[in-house]
Amino acid sequence: MKETESNLAANERSRKGLLAIHVGLVANALLAAAKATIGVVGHSPALLADGINSTSDVAYGVVMAIFMRLSGKPADHEHPYGHDQMESIAAVVVGAFVVTTAIAIFWNSVNGVYEIISGTGDFAGASQIALWVALGAAGLKVWLTLWTRRIGKQTKNSAVEALAHDHRNDIFSALAAALGIFFGRMGFPWVDPLAGAVVSLIILYTGVEILRTSTADLMDTLPGKQLGRTIRDLLASVDGIEAIEEVHAHRFGPYLVVNVIIGVDGALTVRQGDMIATRVEELLLQEIEFMRRVYVHYHPVKTPE
Repeated sequence: MKETESNLAANERSRKGLLAIHVGLVANALLAAAKATIGVVGHSPALLADGINSTSDVAYGVVMAIFMRLSGKPADHEHPYGHDQMESIAAVVVGAFVVTTAIAIFWNSVNGVYEIISGTGDFAGASQIALWVALGAAGLKVWLTLWTRRIGKQTKNSAVEALAHDHRNDIFSALAAALGIFFGRMGFPWVDPLAGAVVSLIILYTGVEILRTSTADLMDTLPGKQLGRTIRDLLASVDGIEAIEEVHAHRFGPYLVVNVIIGVDGALTVRQGDMIATRVEELLLQEIEFMRRVYVHYHPVKTPE
């Protein structure tokens, strides 16, 4: 019964994650078409650049959808803990795209500033519709950020959380384009590329953070000191444990696998020691969310005569 409930929860989690990615993919495809078209027709370099950014979002959205479907595959002989690490790989893909896009936007923005200062640029201001498209894109991305972030927190899916960060970046990118278009129409064309350069640095920082977090999961980094304290506090209530010597946790997607080494009274029988280990396993599986496996090793410790 418990196994069935776990499978249902995993299926629901996978469904929500794929929904967030597919909605983001459709939204980015529509925004890319609108920004690129209006950017060209409305003579707005800022909106056209933002359209290129949205086009890259579509590209890695397709990659994420593929990885997310692979992560939902059940465990097999070669992958006894399932394929949830695919989520971290998808997050790495997102982070790489975000960093690459940030560098490209920064370079293009600096080049634009140089052309305006040197007098080689011929930017004369964009049309009014370009401004409304940029503001509309920012509004849509605000909603997508909040909605995707909520799903990411519910499912603890690193790929979906990375996607929420990218949606947030797109808010800044769209607002920078709107700001550049507005001041360009007011006779200050240099604001357009300068705003893009500032936003690209924010995007770059977010991309680096996404890469840092996702690669930490892939490198099997311990999830944190708080988890260790939680486990030790829970085990303190188990009768028969004389010492808690080691706690090692490994992350597989959102799930945790824990190895615990405890000390018990050397006078206990093997059966009694096994009963204590079973209580430890059941307690951690029950009290810690997304705990998938608990391995307990026990050995005798010296006790007072």
